[in-house]
Amino acid sequence: MAALANSTKTTRRVSYFYDEDVGNYTYGQGHPMKPHRMRMVHDLVVNYNLFKKMEVLTPKRATFRQMTRFHTDEYIHFLERVTPLNVEELSQQQTRFNVGEDCPIFEGLFEFCSISAGGSIDAANKLTSGESDIAINWSGGLHHAKRFEASGFCYVNDIVLAILELLRFYQRVLYIDIDIHHGDGVEEAFYTTDRVLTCSFHKFGQFFPGTGDVSDIGIGTGKYYAVNFPLKDGMDDWNYQNVFRPVVQHIIEWYRPGAIVLQCGADSLAGDRLGCFNLSMKGHAACVDFVKDFNLPLMVVGGGGYTIRNVARAWTYETGLLLEEQLSEDLPYNNFLEYYGPNYKLDVPANNMENMNTPAYLADMKAKVFENLRNIPFAPSVQIHPVPYREESEEDEEEDDPDTRISQRQLNARVVPENEFSDSEDEGGRRHERSYYTNGKTGESSARKARANNKTALHNESESRGSSSRSGKTNSGVRDQGRSKTSRANQIFDDVLNTTVSTSVPPADRPSIMTPSPNSSRPPAPPSDVAQEDVTSAPGTPPIPNANNANETVTGANETTTTMEIDTAEPESEPIAKDEETEDVTMQS
Repeated sequence: MAALANSTKTTRRVSYFYDEDVGNYTYGQGHPMKPHRMRMVHDLVVNYNLFKKMEVLTPKRATFRQMTRFHTDEYIHFLERVTPLNVEELSQQQTRFNVGEDCPIFEGLFEFCSISAGGSIDAANKLTSGESDIAINWSGGLHHAKRFEASGFCYVNDIVLAILELLRFYQRVLYIDIDIHHGDGVEEAFYTTDRVLTCSFHKFGQFFPGTGDVSDIGIGTGKYYAVNFPLKDGMDDWNYQNVFRPVVQHIIEWYRPGAIVLQCGADSLAGDRLGCFNLSMKGHAACVDFVKDFNLPLMVVGGGGYTIRNVARAWTYETGLLLEEQLSEDLPYNNFLEYYGPNYKLDVPANNMENMNTPAYLADMKAKVFENLRNIPFAPSVQIHPVPYREESEEDEEEDDPDTRISQRQLNARVVPENEFSDSEDEGGRRHERSYYTNGKTGESSARKARANNKTALHNESESRGSSSRSGKTNSGVRDQGRSKTSRANQIFDDVLNTTVSTSVPPADRPSIMTPSPNSSRPPAPPSDVAQEDVTSAPGTPPIPNANNANETVTGANETTTTMEIDTAEPESEPIAKDEETEDVTMQS
């Protein structure tokens, strides 16, 4: 067995995501896309003894809700239920979602998508939590998938889902694509925002997917934040590095991303069955090494690659490179050793293919790219916004088995404060019977008075229904009530370009923006059932001028603005009778 040569200790924490089930799926006999290449990569990584140098994790499967943070519900529902047996029944939807030709239906399709997407989401969370400096998910990188359709062997765009996770904590994210195909799905998702800059080096001109001209630069707020470097056949190592390094370096130094996502499609290697570049394995890996040296949080994903022995070689070599381990050129014994004949070396050499990229053409393209980049402001900032709430707890509650013991965390989430009342219809006629603001103090609700005296007083029928409903909230109705509270406590990604905003109840010692200052002439506002936004800035976000202004406008990534309007009308001086039909005011604990 070959051993490591010139081994050096890594200085960065690396997490590696792999699910053994990902190699169980195939697109069919003779198809160029063979997912079991992940088995070959994993086998080489194991036999090179690289697992001891990094944290190896099995990713969680991405859920339906996580996938629909970008993709439409209808599309994910289709992927969830389609099989080779019922594909004829769903032929109309199959055409609608572009599934069937280069995106065939196979058994276990949805599970395959959930593994790929789950690995990238978990990798992003490893970076945002600060537990890792580099996160690797070779089963990800499916950059062609669109919001509502499959494309180019890609069904669920794990890269977009991962970038959405990164945007929770980082102001700006840089996406770099060295696949031979244009990363159209990722570019399209962030085409109108300046919070993500997409940079793609790809073959252009009568080549799938047909997009990625140098003039495709984004629109609206995202104008000039889509960088495309179109290339021709036969691109070699020296010329590739001559354009890749200066462009990427300029972008990183000027755009100042908080994190980088690097898509390492191996179909740009020499000899690929679908590719037409002439990059060697080391020329391809030089891009990974160059990006790694910027010492920014880095997420590395796979992508294309249709000569599977070369894909396994390249991604294994790049895994060692990210670990700062120099691997032996002689391949160790592994379960797929016969694939690497006749030389059995860890190398993908370039060939004598003619390079159609002339120096004049490359100089012209580079000049156009730099001219576009001149229009980007230095380190564009975003307005302060809350760190979005993660919805895992809500999803866990939906899958709870009533016969299974629940965790303490779930039990704590179901505790209803004493002064918390539901707005649901099961309150009957009591839903509006609450206390109201009186002389600057919150009076005790009639419902609470009734509950306090229920041992000695007779209650009418409506009071009994209200009391029984409230007492049942922590028993039979806990699941629905828990989801209702959780949905009020956060917002979900409705659109890929929307900045996620979460809301939570502020601590008691934190002054609310609804509380007037001592010098203010405005009377205090009545208690509100709307929880105030817990405003937390992403790392490195500069403070917004006039942040204490109650009418401050917060702009998200999709150029939409939301202005908080505060009602300064004086509250009623007398409590409203309990029989009046008025809006219920929820008392927050």
